[in-house]
Amino acid sequence: MESMLETQNIYAGYDEADVLTGVSLKVQPGKITCLLGANGAGKSTLIRVLLGLTPARKGQVFYQTKEITNIETHNIVRQGVSTIPEGRKVFPKLTVRENLLIGAILEKSKAKAQDRMEGVLSIFPQLANRGQQLAGTMSGGEQAMLSIGRGLMGAPKLLIIDEPSLGLSPLFVKENFKVIQKIKERGITVLLVEQNVKQTLEISDYGYVLAQGQVVAHGTSSMLKSNSQMQAAYFGQGE
Repeated sequence: MESMLETQNIYAGYDEADVLTGVSLKVQPGKITCLLGANGAGKSTLIRVLLGLTPARKGQVFYQTKEITNIETHNIVRQGVSTIPEGRKVFPKLTVRENLLIGAILEKSKAKAQDRMEGVLSIFPQLANRGQQLAGTMSGGEQAMLSIGRGLMGAPKLLIIDEPSLGLSPLFVKENFKVIQKIKERGITVLLVEQNVKQTLEISDYGYVLAQGQVVAHGTSSMLKSNSQMQAAYFGQGE
């Protein structure tokens, strides 16, 4: 099976220092692939490379077999790649509806944008009656829903989700992970970037572990779950 997204031997960093050194991974279509790693492992830098925000110094990025290394971000988005940034970044002074419509900014058909909104609201019924509410007045969990909903408004083929559990209560973390499973069931490929090892492996099909800018382990979720040596070495016993 051809990969939806693939990196080959990526080197990237800032100033003179390389943060990533030889990172290779594959994201299979219709699956949830996770990228695990502690703070400072290089996860955010890799996302920036995938989106064309930080140039790869060496190596290649392929999307649906086409090379997209270092092309402009808007051209990557046009091809069906969407991202949900960490920290529930919403536009606080815009309404829920306005936030969602920003996610469909490349869609010229108002009817299609409306159809997508109805699809998003079917996933997040809690948002359905909040169209005119200012996003900044919502709870953290509701803002997380809105952020994911906005990412879906672009009708992505590949959705990159960065740290969806960050700063959320355990209850909302559980809800968010259920939503990510629903997204997969709708045929959308997911690259899930997380520190929360246990819950991430529960819903992922395949995973990669990043430490100090290198892939140090990879395999099916069940393989990574049973790799106690890897868990202890890279995440500590408490995960």
